[in-house]
Amino acid sequence: MQYWLMKSEPDVFGIDDLADCPNQTDHWDGVRNYQARNMMRDQMQQGDQVLFYHSNTKVPGVVGIAEVVREGYPDHTAFDPEDPHYDPKSDPDNPRWYMVDIRFVRKLDRTISLTELKELKDRPEMADMPLVRKGNRLSVMPVTPEQWQFILGLE
Repeated sequence: MQYWLMKSEPDVFGIDDLADCPNQTDHWDGVRNYQARNMMRDQMQQGDQVLFYHSNTKVPGVVGIAEVVREGYPDHTAFDPEDPHYDPKSDPDNPRWYMVDIRFVRKLDRTISLTELKELKDRPEMADMPLVRKGNRLSVMPVTPEQWQFILGLE
C-alpha cells in the first residue's frame, strides 16, 4: 500500500462533498499537471490511502482520509468542450489526462494546518515531504509511511 496527499479547494470539492457522494465515492478529475497525472496514471493503486487536503482556504490543511478505489483511467472531462477542464489537445484515442476514483474514509477530528506542518518540517518524519517544501504546488503528491503516521499522530 502507498500513501498520497491530494489537494482540493473546499468550495470546489471538499471532504464533505466526497462524503455526500453516492457510495461516498467520486472521481478525482481535472488534474492538469504532468507529474501529478503520472502518479495517478502509473503509481496509484486500489487500496492506497489518501490524506485529503483543503487548499486555497483560510486555514489550508489535512482534513480527512480517503482511499483509492479505482486505478488511473482517462479523465473524460478533458474531452468535453463544456467542462472547465477541457483540453482540446486530449483525445479519447490518445488521452493526455487521467484520474482515479476515491472513497471517503473519515474526517479528521481537526484540521492539521499547513502552518503546523511547516513548523514541523525539520522533524525527521517530515524529511523530504513535498508539501512543506518552498514552491511546491502539486495537487497530488506521495507521502511516506512515516509521514502518514506522523501527520495522523498530530490529530
